[in-house]
Amino acid sequence: MNTPLPTHARTLLVIVAEAALEKPLIREARALGVQGWTVAEVHGRFFEGEREGAWEADRTIELKLLCDRPIAEALARQVLARYAPNYSVAMYFTPAEVLRPERF
Repeated sequence: MNTPLPTHARTLLVIVAEAALEKPLIREARALGVQGWTVAEVHGRFFEGEREGAWEADRTIELKLLCDRPIAEALARQVLARYAPNYSVAMYFTPAEVLRPERF
């Protein structure tokens, strides 16, 4: 019989935003103590319209961060206050279970 793996609760915060925000978002995440993240270029349709990424100012990123819930919420608050009023930004939280919790 397999023994269950020891998992640890974290929160996955996903931020979909204009690519111009990538460096500022990572800078803010690091300042809050986020240890790692993944960034991918994406395209799709949002409230503001379709973003195909056909030209530099039309590029969109998906930033994924695994961290403790209070850190995820603090970052989401900062993004809502600083960037959401002037940029296309979508965010969501998902509960996650991680292995090797020291990495998150």
